Amino acid sequence: MNRGLLVRGLRESWPTTLLLGLVLMGVEAALAFVLPKFGAQMSEQWLQLDFVRGIIKAMLGTEIGDRLGPQMFQSIAWVHPVALALTWAHALVSCTRVPAGEVDRGTVDVLLGLPVSRWEVFLSETVVWLVCGAAILAGALVGNLLGAQGLAPAQRAQLSRLFIVLANLFCLYAAVSGLAWLVSSFSDRRGRAITIVFLVLLSLFLLNYLAQFWRPLEKIAFLSPLHYHRPVNVLGDGVWPWRDMGVLLAAGAAMWLAGGTVFARRDLCTV
Repeated sequence: MNRGLLVRGLRESWPTTLLLGLVLMGVEAALAFVLPKFGAQMSEQWLQLDFVRGIIKAMLGTEIGDRLGPQMFQSIAWVHPVALALTWAHALVSCTRVPAGEVDRGTVDVLLGLPVSRWEVFLSETVVWLVCGAAILAGALVGNLLGAQGLAPAQRAQLSRLFIVLANLFCLYAAVSGLAWLVSSFSDRRGRAITIVFLVLLSLFLLNYLAQFWRPLEKIAFLSPLHYHRPVNVLGDGVWPWRDMGVLLAAGAAMWLAGGTVFARRDLCTV
């Protein structure tokens, strides 16, 4: 790693991280406050309706069974499409800076002309991404905790279990980021790289959603990263989802390594 590259990366990344982090904090605060209150006002009979259970099942990505308590509504805040979109947007913006972003804005020749190896550049950008990613997810946790302050103690999630959910979400974030690193390493246009990753993520999101309604899709639902992010189980049982986290981290690490290898070996110049 190179100190100068780290400072440069942090200087360029902090405005986006701050903006997305504040928006994500606000979204989590609103969801953490509204959803449990909404759930408390819903009658038990209404929750037993098949179409209502189907909607909740599709959103959570898993069978809800008898999990009709506060944990079910608390968990929606961590799988809500808006919260996921903001988290993934940060991953896409951060992980397509190098090399796609540098080639796109015509500065890759200057960057690679520095007395550093390509792996030093890649590792420095990775550290910047990890720091900024940790910051934006910490903002989500703070927002969730602030929103829950307006609830009765019985409706609040346990802090220890929220940390587990946050760790699982970070693994999901890492898997998405790994895909962005890989696509960026092949791309000469940042917009094209972001579009490709976005379309892949949208397809995998729909796969996880539709698999709850159409049985044939259940056989390939494991391809969606959301299949390994089930906060309702964590908030209900407090058990670490080691297997799911391992799958997400392994997938993210493999794609990150492949992206670094491609970046280190391919021909790059200003286009």
